[in-house]
Amino acid sequence: MPILSVQHRTTYRYRRPVSFGEHRIMFRPRDSYDQRLIEATLDIAPEPATLRWLFDVFGNCVAVATFDTRAETLTFACGITLEHTPEHAPVFPLAPHATHFPFGYGAEDMPDLARSIERQWPDPRHEVDAWARSFLPADGRIPTQELLAAMTRGVRANFTYLARSEKGVQDPLTTLRGRRGSCRDFAVLMMEAVRALGMAARFVSGYLYNPRNDRARHVGGGSTHAWLQVYLPGAGWVEFDPTNGIVGNRDLIRVAVTRDPAQAVPLHGSFFGLASDDLGMRVEVDVVELPGTGANPVSTAPILHQGSAPSPAR
Repeated sequence: MPILSVQHRTTYRYRRPVSFGEHRIMFRPRDSYDQRLIEATLDIAPEPATLRWLFDVFGNCVAVATFDTRAETLTFACGITLEHTPEHAPVFPLAPHATHFPFGYGAEDMPDLARSIERQWPDPRHEVDAWARSFLPADGRIPTQELLAAMTRGVRANFTYLARSEKGVQDPLTTLRGRRGSCRDFAVLMMEAVRALGMAARFVSGYLYNPRNDRARHVGGGSTHAWLQVYLPGAGWVEFDPTNGIVGNRDLIRVAVTRDPAQAVPLHGSFFGLASDDLGMRVEVDVVELPGTGANPVSTAPILHQGSAPSPAR
């Protein structure tokens, strides 16, 4: 099985030495049966005064750094090595009552799934609802896996991927009407669509592996990436990447899962100074498959971070 390596480096630059507030770092992948973490390193310059680790409310691993020095640059360099077990042709063992849509969740699951079923964005004219139901046959009954696969691949076929440097997520109605957006925009649109059908969905942040010898395989490869999971009785949380039409975990490196994308920002913090002190940031991400474990490596050029930059404070 392939061994993947990720190098993720973020550098903030300032016009003069500034001081820094607390920074929260969410780079460490979730260790699971389908991705086994072998090694993870985190180097920060200047060296933080304190660095502590915690699990957030969703069980994501978060590092929290504080600083007692001033500097003109602030750098976070994360190195990850993990064993990845891809599902090339995923067939999910659904519970008998969930093999076809519509289905319901059991009473024991509903207290934990309720917030993941709730709609998060306004849809006054029910446009997202209508789009979700366009994948249903006339009688409304369809194999559950077929429904979700059709929706996932429908985004890939009918929407245009657009790398956006703006912070945050696009309104799902904007994504639907314009038929274009970034990976996080497509993930949120499909989350709202499956929630409209009564299913639980959550946001996933991580990395996408895109082999150099097959660059047409995916879009958005080699950078921070976003997709979603849907909870299916009998199978649990299942991955769907509408940006690339991926059903299952193939080429997806999971770092964080959250109810809302704002809870999955990879790096967030602040600095103390003038807004004009901020000279921007540079992000470099390399995702490779280590020699002898499969495909050739892919290396990306510097990209703009999809999370939030430190906010100036006085």
